[in-house]
Amino acid sequence: MLVNSMSCSLADARLFPAGSCLGSVRARGVVLKGSSSRQCLKVEGRVNSIYWRSNSPRTIFKVKAVAAPVAPASADTAEHRRELCEKYGFRKIGEPLPDNVTLKDIVDTLPKEVFEIDELKSWKSFLISATAYALGLFMMAKSPWYLLPLAWAWTGTAVTGFFVIGHDCAHRSFSKNNLVQDIVGTLSFLPMIYPYEPWRFKHNLHHAKTNMLIEDTAWHPLWKDKFESSPFLRMAMIMGYGPFRLLMSIGHWGFWHFDLTKFKPQEIKRSLISWASVFTFMGFGWPLIINKMGMIGWVKLWLMPWLGYHFWMSTFTLVHHTAPHIPFRSSEDWNCAQAQINGTVHCNYPKWIEILCHDIGFHIPHHISSRIPSYNLRAAHKSLQDNWGKYMNEATWNWRLMKTLMTSCHIYDKEENYLAFEQLALPLHESLPIAFLRKVMPDYA
Repeated sequence: MLVNSMSCSLADARLFPAGSCLGSVRARGVVLKGSSSRQCLKVEGRVNSIYWRSNSPRTIFKVKAVAAPVAPASADTAEHRRELCEKYGFRKIGEPLPDNVTLKDIVDTLPKEVFEIDELKSWKSFLISATAYALGLFMMAKSPWYLLPLAWAWTGTAVTGFFVIGHDCAHRSFSKNNLVQDIVGTLSFLPMIYPYEPWRFKHNLHHAKTNMLIEDTAWHPLWKDKFESSPFLRMAMIMGYGPFRLLMSIGHWGFWHFDLTKFKPQEIKRSLISWASVFTFMGFGWPLIINKMGMIGWVKLWLMPWLGYHFWMSTFTLVHHTAPHIPFRSSEDWNCAQAQINGTVHCNYPKWIEILCHDIGFHIPHHISSRIPSYNLRAAHKSLQDNWGKYMNEATWNWRLMKTLMTSCHIYDKEENYLAFEQLALPLHESLPIAFLRKVMPDYA
């Protein structure tokens, strides 16, 4: 008999004489087994109580089922992982990586050639982004108003390709010359007015502390005590982690990269140089656009592609490290290899996006070793599939996946990984944004 959606805690196992029960009762992983010789269990209603009859007809025990929080069922069977895939919009959910496997064990299985820097391929990638961006500027300048959304989508994606170029530079996988990498990285980040060096310092911490509850500098689940600290903050979190989640990287950009108190003394000089580059770009580029085309031109040629970039930045950050089955762990419980291979998601996007964004969706090999250039990520991913494929999470970008992430993954919970906002018994007006998303977002996978 299968009991769904609850967990039972049986108060005292001594109530059950040996060999006194039929078959098995299963309650989300709790199984009672025994002899099948007699009918001895009676389950009432929604399993609020279980009557247990021993071999003696005069002995009947009533055992109360105690409701307990249901921890996210571990992906311990192929059948259960398939069920989670269907529910969450994944293509594959990996098995838990054994505790004794180290990150070095995984890195050592990768072919040496995936780490090799081919500067011709690096500059080819830069040329793809530069050409796509130039084409986007032309489209925005010449398109009639009704085609502007397509021009903005293209240009925002092309700008994201520049981010990936700078991303390779920050990981020292673009060129063998670090000065070249710093110059290219700084220039590539300018259209997004992103300070390259501050981002590089913080992003390296993300790789070193992936999905570590406090130390990771990417997105975290929200803390329940902060969420409940004030109505204003609570509503801001609901909107930010709900309808505006795919623009949340704007907040991350502003919070992490323009405050010198967040950097070590030895990082401040390089951070200031990056700030100077960004403010110089703004000081010359923005007035030039406004002088020639007015504020409408500034919105049309810069702001809208910038928002498009942040859409992709937010989407990639969310998809690649967030899912109901992926935990954030405290530093005491954190395992480096598990965080990188079990806590990272490979996602396939439409082909044109993968081309313009230089295969950023092949994210697991990038977290196994950030020294792999973007143009080698596919080969590295294939190697990982051959050797470690059963531990890897894979998805194809789809509506159900995004709906799951935006409506379910909100508040940190040690047992369940995430709680949705609605699980905290919100007032009606505060629950409306997430209820709206649940209603309007398609459930196609």
